[in-house]
Amino acid sequence: MPVETLSRTGAVAMAIRTRIAERRLGAGDRLPSIRRLAQEMRVSPSTVVEAYDRLLAEGLIRSRPGSGFFVSAVSAPRSLAEAEPRPEPAIDPFWVSRQSLDADPAQPKPGCGWMPAGWMPNPAIRKALRALARAPESLLADYGQTRGSLPLRRLLARQLAGQDIATGADQLMLTASGTRAIDLVCRLLLRPGDTVLVDDPCYFNFQALLTAHRAQIVAIPYTPEGPDPEAFAAAAAGTAPRLYITNSALHNPTGATMTPRIAHRILGLAAAHDVVVVEDDIFGDLEPEPSVRLASLDGLSRVIRIGSFSKTLSASVRCGYVAARPDWIEALIDLQVATSFGGPSPLAAELVLQVLGDGGYRRHLDGLHRRLAALRAEVAERLAGLGITPWLVPRGGFLLWCRLPEGVDSADLARLALARGLVLAPGDVFSPTRSAAAFMRFNVTQMGGQELWRTLAEAMQAARR
Repeated sequence: MPVETLSRTGAVAMAIRTRIAERRLGAGDRLPSIRRLAQEMRVSPSTVVEAYDRLLAEGLIRSRPGSGFFVSAVSAPRSLAEAEPRPEPAIDPFWVSRQSLDADPAQPKPGCGWMPAGWMPNPAIRKALRALARAPESLLADYGQTRGSLPLRRLLARQLAGQDIATGADQLMLTASGTRAIDLVCRLLLRPGDTVLVDDPCYFNFQALLTAHRAQIVAIPYTPEGPDPEAFAAAAAGTAPRLYITNSALHNPTGATMTPRIAHRILGLAAAHDVVVVEDDIFGDLEPEPSVRLASLDGLSRVIRIGSFSKTLSASVRCGYVAARPDWIEALIDLQVATSFGGPSPLAAELVLQVLGDGGYRRHLDGLHRRLAALRAEVAERLAGLGITPWLVPRGGFLLWCRLPEGVDSADLARLALARGLVLAPGDVFSPTRSAAAFMRFNVTQMGGQELWRTLAEAMQAARR
């Protein structure tokens, strides 16, 4: 909920919470007097009194008669669930993430966002592991370098050059994962209460991560060509956003790819309103032919490029990267040292380097493209038999964003399916405005076996009643 829509009392209380969260007020510090804060925030003294009463009830501050109000010595941790009203479990990003991550490996999970282990380049990973067993002891035991492996950063710089993104190894920093990379960017550029633009729908963990950073989320409707530029312009003008986070290729969950026309328009609007763009390209390698990238059009001026290898190499080998302006990279390095003491695991980086540097990885991707194209068509046809139709035909990847039959609510369907042991991803978990109840995201690689289809059909039949 934007600060502008809060009551005056709520806005004053939020301002104090923000100062404490940002460490501008520490344990034992004296708060401004009622009269001084009223003048500062242009509210009545009674409004400040009511706000302080709320903070006293929360245990965040304490009163000393005759002396004033002080930050409590030990502030109770604020759970993420308290950051905003928690949605029902079926459409709660945290709950859906837990269901997917904690599910039995044998349990079907067409709602998850990764491919089964058998789809990964396991022979190449095993080969790299055998080589790592003979690695120098320093690689096996030491902390990672602050920027991460130089050979891997050089390889990534060459790959980015092939996408018309001119960057050197000094403009790249390795991280523990793509999610960790976005987290570090948020730590660097956001303060509690800042506004961030996201697509509607968008990857549900963007919402979870931004909630953890106490950001205010503003949703931009997503079309088959990319974000709606008129809605983007209105939101940028009206909310002064700090960031915009998106996938420009094989968008999650829709599978759409941003067109050059929309990409140029969004970058123009971002420049006009001083918005930093975070381009998460985690699905990029699943695109058979490369499409436009915001980072290539922008030249890493205000676009920060994020990537990882969890979707095409291994989700178990945690390694991601950030490509950005040199000054931002330097600041991100300090943050990574402060929060992780060094870069990502040198073992993970070396394993990724060996697999990416092997010609077999490119052949693995080529095979994936062909296999996924056939499977997307097959699954779409079977879903059509249940009255479920894709919103669009993606040009790559393993996700299908589908419209359910009239009258079927995706949250209801997800609950009915879970009771039968099937993990689905209902539309509203991806929608910040909860406007996608008629949609469901399906992972085509996780939909094998007749039992799964029978279970889905049973859940559909129950949902229609």
